Amino acid sequence: MPLFWTASAYAQEEAAQDNTPFSGDMAPGDAGQQAPEIEPIKPPPLEDPIEAVDIKGNSRIETSTILSYMVVQPGDRFNQDLLDRSLKTLYATGLFHDVTLKRLGNVLEVHVVENPIVNRIVFEGNHSAKDEDLTKVISLRPRAVYSPQGIAADRQKILAVYAEKARYAATVTPQIIRLAHNRVDVIFHINEAQKTLIKKVTFVGNRAFSSARLAGIVSSKETAWYRFFASSDQYSPERIKYDAELLHRFYLKNGFVDFQIKNATGELSPDRKSFYITYTMEEGPRYRLNRMDVRSSLRHVTGESMRKYITLFHNQWYDGSAIEHNATNMQEMLQGKGYPFAMVHPEIARNPEKRTVNLLFDISEGPRMYVERIDINGNTITQDKVIRRQLPMAEGDPYTPLDRKYSKMILEDLGFFKTVSIDQTPGSAPDKVNISADVVEKPTGEFSLGGGYSTDAGVLGNLGLKQHNLLGTGIDAGFTGTAAYYEDQADISLTDPYFLNRNLVAGVDLFGIQNRYMTYQSYSEGRYGITLRMGYSYNNRLSQSWSYTLTDRNVGDTWSDSSYYVLDQAGWSLLSQLSTTLTYDTRDRRQQPHKGFVIRVGGDFAGIGGNERYLRGKIDAAYYVPLDSIMGNHDWTVEMRGGVGDIMNWGGGRSDIIDNFYLGGTTLRGFMDGGVGPRSMAISARDGNPMHSQEDFLGGRFLYTASATVHFPIPFASAMGLSGRYFVDMGGLDGLRVRNRYTSMKDWPKYTPVYGDTLTPRVSTGVGIAWKSPFGLVNIDLGVPLVRQEHDRTQLLRFGFGQQF
Repeated sequence: MPLFWTASAYAQEEAAQDNTPFSGDMAPGDAGQQAPEIEPIKPPPLEDPIEAVDIKGNSRIETSTILSYMVVQPGDRFNQDLLDRSLKTLYATGLFHDVTLKRLGNVLEVHVVENPIVNRIVFEGNHSAKDEDLTKVISLRPRAVYSPQGIAADRQKILAVYAEKARYAATVTPQIIRLAHNRVDVIFHINEAQKTLIKKVTFVGNRAFSSARLAGIVSSKETAWYRFFASSDQYSPERIKYDAELLHRFYLKNGFVDFQIKNATGELSPDRKSFYITYTMEEGPRYRLNRMDVRSSLRHVTGESMRKYITLFHNQWYDGSAIEHNATNMQEMLQGKGYPFAMVHPEIARNPEKRTVNLLFDISEGPRMYVERIDINGNTITQDKVIRRQLPMAEGDPYTPLDRKYSKMILEDLGFFKTVSIDQTPGSAPDKVNISADVVEKPTGEFSLGGGYSTDAGVLGNLGLKQHNLLGTGIDAGFTGTAAYYEDQADISLTDPYFLNRNLVAGVDLFGIQNRYMTYQSYSEGRYGITLRMGYSYNNRLSQSWSYTLTDRNVGDTWSDSSYYVLDQAGWSLLSQLSTTLTYDTRDRRQQPHKGFVIRVGGDFAGIGGNERYLRGKIDAAYYVPLDSIMGNHDWTVEMRGGVGDIMNWGGGRSDIIDNFYLGGTTLRGFMDGGVGPRSMAISARDGNPMHSQEDFLGGRFLYTASATVHFPIPFASAMGLSGRYFVDMGGLDGLRVRNRYTSMKDWPKYTPVYGDTLTPRVSTGVGIAWKSPFGLVNIDLGVPLVRQEHDRTQLLRFGFGQQF
C-alpha cells in the first residue's frame, strides 16, 4: 500500500499537531456495534531504507537540483520527520506549484508541478511613475520563476511607490496571462487616482499660541488652490515626524522648557482622498532666564574670564537654540585659543514656582582624542585630495565632536555629493580614532537655457554650461551667455578653489559685454577683456580677494547732438586695473541672511599700463536683525545697508564717465539707473530747439547710500516661494568727473550746463516681492520717490532676475 505526503496532508498535520502519517480515510461501524474482525493490510514499515528517489514531472529544473534541495536522500530511512522537512524545503524554493511524495515499496517517488516562467512584465495605467522606476522596486524579473507570493509582495511595493507620491488611493491589480511552454505574462493594472492631500491640520492642547500661528511653523499645510507649485500639502509620515520636531524647537525657543508632543497622527479618510493631521501637545509653563554663570575646570581658564562671552541677558524668555549656539561659540573660541579638547555643556535648573531657569555653562576638558587615519570611500570621480583638503583635521590632529559635525557640513556645501556621512571607529590606541568619510557622488554638470525680462536689459535669453567639479579636481569651469534687447554678454570662467594646493582661490575670466542703453544714454559701450582673480581666507570670517583686469573699451554710437561731455568720450581706451576687496562676514548664510553682518572694503587702482589713471575706493556694510522674539516668526528680518565711495584721478587721468559711480536702480529704488547725480542736456536741447529730450547721465565722483528693509512672509503664499519686503532707500551723488568742463559761458560754443551735481539726499520708499520660481528668483520692486531734485529721473516699477548677496 503506497503512502503519500502532499502539501495538503502536510498542512493538516501541522494544524492538528499530529505526527502520525496520513493513511487515508477510515469507516468505522455504527456506534454501539462491534466492527467485524477483518485483518488490516499492514503498510511497509516507515523505517525501511530508501533504495532510490524517483523524480517525476520536472521539465525545466534538473533532477540533481531537486535532489539537492531535499533533506532525505537515497540510503536514508523512510523517516516521517525527514519526509516532512523535504516536502517543506521543496515548497520553500518557490520553484513548484505542487509537490507530492509517494512511497512505492522501497522507492520514494517525488512528483512535482513546476511554477511557470515569467515571459514579460507590463505596467498599464502608470503616468506619475515611470516603468523603469517601478521595475527597480519589484523583485519579479523576466525569465524568473513566477509565484503568487512574489506577485503579492511586488503589488505592495508598487503601492508604496505611489504612497511616496501622496497617491494613497491608488490600486494595483495583477493579471496573469498563461502562455505555451509553461510561461506567463504578468500585467500590473494601475489606477493612480488623485493625490491624497492634507484636508485639515489640527492642534490640540495649545494655549499660548493660536492654531494659525502653529500652522505657520509646521511644514505640512492644508491643501489650497495656490499650492500648485508646492508639495507641502501632500501627506508624508516622515514630514509629520519632522513637524513634531519643529514644534518642539519652536516651543523651546519661546521659553516652554517642559513642552511635549503627546501624539502626532495622520488619519486617512474613508474614501482615501484626504488626510487629517492632528498634533496633540502639552505646553507646560513658560520660563524666563534668571541667573547665568560659568564654571570652568580648565587650567588657566576661569569662570570669571568667560562670563563676558555670555550673549544672553537676564529675564529674557528661555531660548534653547540660543543657549546651544552660545555654548558652541564659547567652545569654538576656546579650541581656537589652544584648548582643542575644551567642552562647554549648558546645564539648567528650573524653578516651577517662579517660572525661572538658572543657567550654568560648564567648561571642562573632554577626552583627548587624536586622528590616526582618515579614509575616503565612495568617490569614483572626485579625487581624494579634493575631499581631504576640505576637512578641518588631518592625521595626527586633535579630534573633537565638532570636527565631525563641521566635516559633514563642509563636504555637503561642496555640492559634489548626494549624501555625506562621517563615521568614527576606535584606533590602535585608546586615544586614537579613525575617521571614515563616506560619500555618494552626484552629477556636477549644469546646463541652463532660459529667458525673461529685466528693467536693465529688457527682454532677454540666456544660456549656461557649467561643470563644478572638472575631471574630479574641484575646479569650476563654465560658459554663460546673455542676449537681450539692450545688452549682450558672454563670459568664460575657470576657478580653482585650492590653487597650488593652498588656501588660495584662483581663477580667470574672458568676457565680452555690449551695452546699448540708449533709452537714457546717447551712446553705446563695448568691453572685451580678461580678469585674473585670487582670493584667500584668514579665518572663517575674514577673507581677501585680488584681481587684475585688462579691458579693451569703446564708446560709440553717439548722436550728433549728444552733449560735448559724451562726445569727448567717443573712441577707444585701454583699462589696466588692480583691485582688492577685504571682507568680514558673520552672516548665517550668503543668500537671504537672517542675522549677522558683513563689511566690505575695496579699492581699484588703474594705471599699470593702459591709458586710464585713477584710484577708486568703496566701503559697504550690511547688518541683519532677526525679529523672531518680536514677531514669533523666523521669516521676519530687518536689513540695514550703507555704503560710501570716492574716485580720484592721478597722473593726468582721462576721467572717462564710464568709470564713474552711478546712483539709481538697485542702489536707489524708485529712481532710474543713473537717474540721480550729474546730468547734461544734449546740444540741441541746450540751444533751445531740442530734436529730442535726451539727457546724458554722467555719473559722479563721490557716492553714499543707505537703506533699511523689512523682509516679511506673505500670508498663504510662503509655500509658493513668495516673500515680501518694505524698504526705505536714501542716497546722494556729486562730483562732476569729465574729461573737459563746459559749465561756464566762457566755454561757448561748447557751454553745456550740468544738473544734479549735489549731495542733497534723495529718499524713496516702497514694497517688493521675491518669488523663488521654478525658473529662478524673480524680484519686483515698486518704489516711490519721497525726496527728489529737479531733473532727477524716476522709475516706479523695477522687475528682474537675480539675488543680491
